[in-house]
Amino acid sequence: MNTVTKSINCFLFNVLLLLLATPVFAQINHAPAGNQLKNFTNSLAQVNIAFTFPEGFKEIKAPNTDAFPFDYAMKLPDADFEVWMRINTQKEAEKFLADKNIHIATDSLYKSLAKNQITAFTSEKGYLKRDLPSYILDRYNADAGSTYLLNLDDSPITKHYKYALLVVLQKNGAGTIMAICFTNEKGPEFFKNMNLASNCLKFK
Repeated sequence: MNTVTKSINCFLFNVLLLLLATPVFAQINHAPAGNQLKNFTNSLAQVNIAFTFPEGFKEIKAPNTDAFPFDYAMKLPDADFEVWMRINTQKEAEKFLADKNIHIATDSLYKSLAKNQITAFTSEKGYLKRDLPSYILDRYNADAGSTYLLNLDDSPITKHYKYALLVVLQKNGAGTIMAICFTNEKGPEFFKNMNLASNCLKFK
């Protein structure tokens, strides 16, 4: 990755942190009813996570395959932006990694979950990783977390989106939240859209 690209990515990451630090108040709990939401709500309850459906979004079907085991998904209509979410209890995360012969310290489960998922999205190794600072972790009642900015492999399952930002949060003893946001443009509009969804999940 050349110096110019690194500078741009660092700038985008800083914009992201600023947006994540800015609360969004225009949210209404109007999530659609359905089996996907019911199953997702059950997963949230197991890890003690609050979910508020963000204003302006529409529920879509989440992929649930071995490579893409997601629980819930939503998109902004008329925008190249959607979000997939996955919730794991700590036991589920440990079993998932053990089944893949990945053994890691309990307080680092989130990193291994993220890296394993990234391999399904991209063959590139030069993604941009940043650990989340404590003031953002406090906002989500999380103990640890990271973001990963990816160039995606062209694939129909990801609807040929070009870029994604994966966010993973962990609360020790409880579980993990993984959310991946898709876009075709890594500009301010992407992070504006991310901000609309940034308050929808948090540990209680």
